[in-house]
Amino acid sequence: MNENVHGHCDARFRKVADALGQAIESGEEVGAAIAVDIDGELVVDIWGGHADGARSRPWTADTIVNVWSSTKTVTALAGLMLIDRGLIEPGTPVAQVWPEFGANGKAGIEFRHLLTHSSGVSGWERTVVLEDILDWDKSTTALAAQSPWWEPGSASGYHATNFGHLIGEVLRRLTGKTLKQFVAEDIAGPLEADFQIGAQPQDAARIAEIVPADDPFAGVPPMEQWPELMVKTLAPLAPTPTVANTDAWRAADVGGANGHANARALARILSAISLGGTVGGVQLIRPDTVERIFQEQIAGPDLILAGMPIRWGLGFALPEPTTFPFVPQGKICHWGGWGGSWQTMNPDQRATVSYVMNKMGPGVVGSDRTQRYLGLIYDALS
Repeated sequence: MNENVHGHCDARFRKVADALGQAIESGEEVGAAIAVDIDGELVVDIWGGHADGARSRPWTADTIVNVWSSTKTVTALAGLMLIDRGLIEPGTPVAQVWPEFGANGKAGIEFRHLLTHSSGVSGWERTVVLEDILDWDKSTTALAAQSPWWEPGSASGYHATNFGHLIGEVLRRLTGKTLKQFVAEDIAGPLEADFQIGAQPQDAARIAEIVPADDPFAGVPPMEQWPELMVKTLAPLAPTPTVANTDAWRAADVGGANGHANARALARILSAISLGGTVGGVQLIRPDTVERIFQEQIAGPDLILAGMPIRWGLGFALPEPTTFPFVPQGKICHWGGWGGSWQTMNPDQRATVSYVMNKMGPGVVGSDRTQRYLGLIYDALS
């Protein structure tokens, strides 16, 4: 295996390890990790490079990193667990469990609209600063009071930052737990997976530093040309990806963007989808709930992501080759994070793939690295 890469991988995935090593050697990567779980076994668990931009701290087996919107994969799973437990149905109006949310034309918004980014509430109506987003009560109260920006259920508009606030407040009303607490106690804890929303202070020394891309929004128009919906949805975080390196960010409950994990942990959690709902004897959801993920809910140009075509199942995206050429066709669901981290779940092959890194690639839906690694992984799986 490449000298820049540590861990283990089955021989058929050797090209994946070589590609990671070459990217580290060239400087394209600073630090990264890749995991592939097949049938409950980690056939790839590799990492390498450095945990900081100065390349003074090695990326180790237990390094974790802010995974941006890859957090949404675990938040969506939490939402599906509410459905699986009979606490809510996809078609239940959100206002039935969160009465304040029914204000100003939102009485008809259903829980499935939150899971499919089609609620019309993709961000905050009034001008918000980061401190507002990190304040749970303040941010959820504001979301409950505002009007939808388009007819709920008529189109998707990526809920970039508030996805976890919306699903998390529903979850809190139903279970009495915060999203952060639910993930810790009902998902990561039982699976012994190294994932958390936010990060505990005692983990600071093992968190990789986020290194921004030169052009974090490559592939979309310059910010000064963004339509109003994009500005209101994306602007609060757009200029400042280094916010992920702050104590305030790590202390908050931002279930759309501030999860901290390594590839191994995400692969373990999300293998629940690939393996019919049960991981290592722990059942998170039933097989019939898993199947609901793969029933297309809405498809078409996304109102926030510059019109990119996206197909949404319940909580996860489904293959759409125009926007996600690195995701194969078939029974696969997926999503990823700003800068390139990515996860795919394939029940037909009982395979789960996860990639995380600290040096962000340009763009908002994968990167050249994402495409390269996933291409090699699925070549090996075919």
